[in-house]
Amino acid sequence: MNTRIAPVSPTHPDGIPIAEAAQLIRQGELVAMPTETVYGLAGDALNPAAVQAIFVAKGRPSSDPLIVHIADLDQLAMIARDIPSSFQLLADTFWPGPLTIILPKHPTLDSCITAGHDTVAVRMPNHPVARALIRQSGHPLVAPSANLFSHPSPTTAAHVFDDLQGRIPLILDAGPCEIGVESTIIDITQTPPVILRHGGIPAEQLTTVLGDIIVRQRIIAHNQAAPAPGMLLKHYSPRTPLVIYRGSHTAVHAAILTQPRETTLWVCYDEDIVQAQALRIAYLSLGPRHESSTIARNLFATLRSADLAGKALLVIAEPLGDGVAAAVRDRLFRAAEGHVITLSDA
Repeated sequence: MNTRIAPVSPTHPDGIPIAEAAQLIRQGELVAMPTETVYGLAGDALNPAAVQAIFVAKGRPSSDPLIVHIADLDQLAMIARDIPSSFQLLADTFWPGPLTIILPKHPTLDSCITAGHDTVAVRMPNHPVARALIRQSGHPLVAPSANLFSHPSPTTAAHVFDDLQGRIPLILDAGPCEIGVESTIIDITQTPPVILRHGGIPAEQLTTVLGDIIVRQRIIAHNQAAPAPGMLLKHYSPRTPLVIYRGSHTAVHAAILTQPRETTLWVCYDEDIVQAQALRIAYLSLGPRHESSTIARNLFATLRSADLAGKALLVIAEPLGDGVAAAVRDRLFRAAEGHVITLSDA
């Protein structure tokens, strides 16, 4: 299969590319589409064959559920039922946007989407291209990240092509994604609501709307049915082993000095560049240390670039801060398969 990249306007996505992509979706094919978080691999949520094709194209285990994307609230009735009263408040505040809401699933929805659970993850993306494609396709779309399973998520069309060329017919290219990490996932079928994955909407913002919220960062075994995507220990991972250092700048710099400089790459922050150059160690910067939105936007692209450096080890200081920084810490923890070293200055 030849994979084509079709440029499309990120703000006015009309014309031939969207029409062609929608036609492929209606025929049961898969199309990579941009969202404000990462690029998604889209297929018709009401077509079981298309749903299965997504698992095959990504090499994704059936125990990892999919998120269903809708263009408007009218489509919600196709995939969910018995909507909790808190839903409308969340939708009014955060949709369209990087928030996925766990709802009771419609009985006719393919159980492969939900890994056998009786709940479904739903999102209304805040990207004109994604919503135009959903509308023209005529059905809600399942759309996990458009990459091979467990690889760093794609934030450009080129990332999608690197992973999925020959596996899908079309990639809609609307440029880099704005946020760079996946959506926050909140389960409102439980009381109080539970955040299952940190993402583009910080927990602090959800608390102002819903009040008490539980944050439950779980690690799911590979063969266990997860309640939401992104809960496996190994996920978002570069091929090169990654180690996270937790500690002061002084302690982190000292720890990096213990690594062989010829075979180590430092995934650092702008404030570390002078030190990295002085140490003569290869580096890639995520951006200013305290600009969590910039770090999130650059994270997956930087991990992909780091893989191309041909080093034996990647090292990084765990980012600090609130907001989307929590999502970055979660992605890094899973990218490193939990390999975090806590340092002291002693």
